Amino acid sequence: MPERMSRDERVVLTVAILASFVSFLDGTVVTVALPAIRNDLGGGLTTQQWVVDAYLVTLGALILVAGSLSDVFGRIRVLRWGLVLFGVTSIAIAAAPTPEFLIVARALQGVAGALLVPSSLALITSTFRGAAQGRAIGIWTAATTGAMVVGPVIGGLSVDLLSWRLVFLINVFPIAVTLWLLAVLRRPDVRAAGRTVDVLGAVLCTVGLGGMVFALIEQPNLGWGSPLIWGTATVGVAAFIGFLVRQATAADPMMPLDLFRQRNFWAGNLTTAFVYAALSLNGFVVGVYLQQGAGLSATLAGLATLPITVLMILFSSRVGGLAGRFGPRLFMTVGPLVMAAGALLLLSVGDPFDYWAQVLPGVVVFGLGLTLTVSPLTSAILGAIDSSRSGIASAVNNAISRVAGLIVIAMLAGIVGGALDLDGFHRAAIVTAALLAGGGVVSFLGIRNDRASAPT
Repeated sequence: MPERMSRDERVVLTVAILASFVSFLDGTVVTVALPAIRNDLGGGLTTQQWVVDAYLVTLGALILVAGSLSDVFGRIRVLRWGLVLFGVTSIAIAAAPTPEFLIVARALQGVAGALLVPSSLALITSTFRGAAQGRAIGIWTAATTGAMVVGPVIGGLSVDLLSWRLVFLINVFPIAVTLWLLAVLRRPDVRAAGRTVDVLGAVLCTVGLGGMVFALIEQPNLGWGSPLIWGTATVGVAAFIGFLVRQATAADPMMPLDLFRQRNFWAGNLTTAFVYAALSLNGFVVGVYLQQGAGLSATLAGLATLPITVLMILFSSRVGGLAGRFGPRLFMTVGPLVMAAGALLLLSVGDPFDYWAQVLPGVVVFGLGLTLTVSPLTSAILGAIDSSRSGIASAVNNAISRVAGLIVIAMLAGIVGGALDLDGFHRAAIVTAALLAGGGVVSFLGIRNDRASAPT
């Protein structure tokens, strides 16, 4: 029977759950609010892309450096910074008078989000040990998964009954509670001696991703012949190459490249890039099209993909156990292929629209495939790395998943053919299926069932 947690342990776990919940909730409520944002502020598809990607650029670029910040300045202090900034930017977004103001505020919110999740997990791993740590992380995972369930529904209700602006104020109350709990937490902050922050690496990564994403999003409007487009693309590519060189030469890199010598780590992260690009594309397109194309309310659009989350909650732990017994390769191969089949079922969406016949079957199949994929994928990646480096390995995988979503949303106009109409929806479904099939092939060819995959 597990030991009861002490008061401080309960407070730490609650803080970690609430802080991460804030970040996860924001990521799930935004998509259902995009049509309302477009109607209120204008800007069309480009604005909708930037509302998502401005957050992902800074989040993806800085999530790797957040671990170093926690070590240098203390986990509790960095978590407090992230909460305050997230709260301030949430209020700014809710009051945004123009699309440009909203996009800048979303980028700053991504900075805050980058500080929350890694610091939350670091607080757990520094407080709990042994079996208690595994149990605490399990509780944290289950609780934060709740954001996937309630986020779209809460966002949809807020848009339909009140305003899209309220969607971004939902986080203010849990942020206030978390800041109060940090104030009453009776424990000293911990700093690691000798750690440094790779400021140059963070700048190069941010400029690299930002330049490339700007070019991809704005290219349909300005064309590749525009100096602004090819200029920012060139700067972005050069900066990202500089980031990789920096990681190979820095004494204390934010993304140690030697991790990728482990077969299951590089293959698992390549699978992650394919699968999470597909997830981001599918989530954006389904959430927006069901409102703008099929005429559903924001609430119903939020409920449309709820079966995916329900399936994950019901069966993820069982799949994780089976993957531990039989190895991750089969699940990581079959899972994405099943998801691809679910995406192709969405090609039945037409006019007149019928959710039950045209959308629900694809959503259920997609959810089954995702359930087969996620736990084995995480186990394969983290199992390939020594446990002492699991924190940075997890951060790298998280960053890759965010960047994959960032890039595919930046390419959205080209994928859907310029407009998210029925033809564009079908094009996106085909690209989603192709990405997922790619993830399944990579897993089949690259993943080995030996958890301690040898360097290649």
